Amino acid sequence: MKIFTYIIIALSLITIVFNATKINFEKPFEGESTIAIIGIVASFCAILIVTLFMVAKKVVDQTK
Repeated sequence: MKIFTYIIIALSLITIVFNATKINFEKPFEGESTIAIIGIVASFCAILIVTLFMVAKKVVDQTK
């Protein structure tokens, strides 16, 4: 399970980098730039959720 969480984090980071290259910084809220920003935010959310899952798993293991 630990390897799976690291894979998800790595894929999210790759998605963030890819979407960052798609942003037009002159007009960031038009066209494909909007989709790229939404993708970046979604990837950050995925990293946050997986990190929270890892912390919760450690807490459960320590309380046993």
